[in-house]
Amino acid sequence: MKDTVVVFARAPRLGAVKRRLARDIGDRAALQFHVATLTRLLRMLAADRRFSTVVSVTPDRAMLRLPYRVSRIRQGRGDIGQRMHRTFRHFPHGRVVIIGSDIPDANAADVARAFRLLGAADAVFGPAADGGYWLVGLTPRRPARMFDHVRWSTAHALADTLQNFAGQSIAFLRTLHDVDTSADWRRYAGKRSR
Repeated sequence: MKDTVVVFARAPRLGAVKRRLARDIGDRAALQFHVATLTRLLRMLAADRRFSTVVSVTPDRAMLRLPYRVSRIRQGRGDIGQRMHRTFRHFPHGRVVIIGSDIPDANAADVARAFRLLGAADAVFGPAADGGYWLVGLTPRRPARMFDHVRWSTAHALADTLQNFAGQSIAFLRTLHDVDTSADWRRYAGKRSR
C-alpha cells in the first residue's frame, strides 16, 4: 500500500481563513497568503510520486478548484483532533501523514522524511515554534485516543498530544513556524525578501 499524505485546509473564502492573521493584515491579504501557501504545497506534494496526496477541506461541501488532480476526503465535524482522528481511521492500514496548509517552509522533502522515520517509529511529529505541530504521521499501530484532552491552539498542543502516545516510539522533524499573527507574517515576509 502506498503511503498517503493528507493536506488539511480551510476552503479559501474571504473572511473565513487565517482569522487571527486577518485581524492584523486584513481579510484579503490573509486570503492571498492562504491560497498561495495551500496551492504551493499541494502542487509540490502532488508532483511527488513517493506518496499519494489527498486534500481534506473544511467545510466538507466547499468547492476547491485546483489546477491538478488530487483525491479529496471530508474532515467532518468536531475540533481539529476529532477531524484528524477521523482521517486516520479513513486509512486504517497504511502509513499516513497529515500536514497543515499554513506552514510556508514545509515541503515534499519533509513529508518524505516523515515516511522514512515511520519505518522505525510509530509516530512522527513536525513541531511548530509556537508549541503546536504542523505535521503528524502514524503507522497502523495507533493509540485509541490519539488526540483526546489536547489544548488546541495553545503552546501545550504538542505536549498534550504526546501524552496520548505514551509507550510508542516517536520521531520528530524540524521545527517550523506557522503564520498565525502579524509577527509571524513579518518574519515570513522578511525571509521572502532576502
